[in-house]
Amino acid sequence: MKKIKVNLEKKLSNSYDICIGSGIIDRAALILAKNNWASRYVVITDSNVAPLHADRLLTTLGAAGLKVDLIQFPAGESSKTIDTILKIVDQLLALGVDRKSGLIALGGGIVGDVTGFVASIYMRSLPYVQMATSLLAMVDASIGGKTGVDFGSGKNLLGTFYQPKAVFIDIDFIQTLPQKEFRTGLSEIIKYGIIDDAELFHLLEKEGARISPDNTDLMERLISRSDRIKKGIVEIDETEHGLRRILNFGHTLGHAIESESDYRVTHGEAVAIGMAAAARISEKMKYLSAAERIRIETIIEAAGLPVRVPAGLTLEGILSRIKLDKKKEGDKVPFVLIKKIGVPFINGGVPAPMIRETLEELRA
Repeated sequence: MKKIKVNLEKKLSNSYDICIGSGIIDRAALILAKNNWASRYVVITDSNVAPLHADRLLTTLGAAGLKVDLIQFPAGESSKTIDTILKIVDQLLALGVDRKSGLIALGGGIVGDVTGFVASIYMRSLPYVQMATSLLAMVDASIGGKTGVDFGSGKNLLGTFYQPKAVFIDIDFIQTLPQKEFRTGLSEIIKYGIIDDAELFHLLEKEGARISPDNTDLMERLISRSDRIKKGIVEIDETEHGLRRILNFGHTLGHAIESESDYRVTHGEAVAIGMAAAARISEKMKYLSAAERIRIETIIEAAGLPVRVPAGLTLEGILSRIKLDKKKEGDKVPFVLIKKIGVPFINGGVPAPMIRETLEELRA
């Protein structure tokens, strides 16, 4: 089992380990028992993950001497709401959960966001850990302490920064993922190559045909490399006031497309389209060469991800969603653009006509 330390120097008690390996659930249970972060735990998961993994986790935790209960909610983005948060709080109260208790997020990004949010506000905070079961969560959502739920027409408009006590990444979990969800996680790995690591980008180009859930050694390599990139950025900018904003590459348009599709387009698919759009905008603004833009679009498509806006989504709808982006500053929405692969920067605002023109070019 590999350990990657997230060192948060401003508040050392927020630092934690990312534990990565194959078949590490037994060791995760022993770590929880040894560290004594809580007197009991409640596993929070969704209706997709519970039938696959909940019984095994509960049994393993119980064998390690931990008292544990289970709460599950309906899977899907439609559950990522304040109403779900309140229902979970009601169940925690019914279970007699107090401030000496802890939570375990067993699932993908939605489960992690919801559980982290509950942990940050219930009785003024409970300790929690992430047990990521999706590739997206393993390389992105479980790391960095962002929590949140959607509100109205906006994605993640309500939330907190609240760090877990540990993140456990058992690579075996990804073998139960549908191919669509596996590709969603690949989108974030591609993002890390574009914004931070040209060698990772080249590795993805080289190994593209070999990237699969069954290739455990390669997946551990890709996940570890991605996690080291994210942890390094989070260590410098825990609450996203500066450098951490580069992690939003592809997300400004991506979130708008995701929301406008009523989440029929997955997060990773939407970010893939957003990255293609951001690369085109970078080229239009004379920052990025045409050759580099083509490499980006090629690697996205090679991963089975889209680079075009799905038919049926209106440009007006997407543009109106961008105005709700939580990263906007006044009337301007900063975009993460790139000068070359591995060299991102924050643009103060892309002209609206250029955004529209780019979306027109990318219509399916």
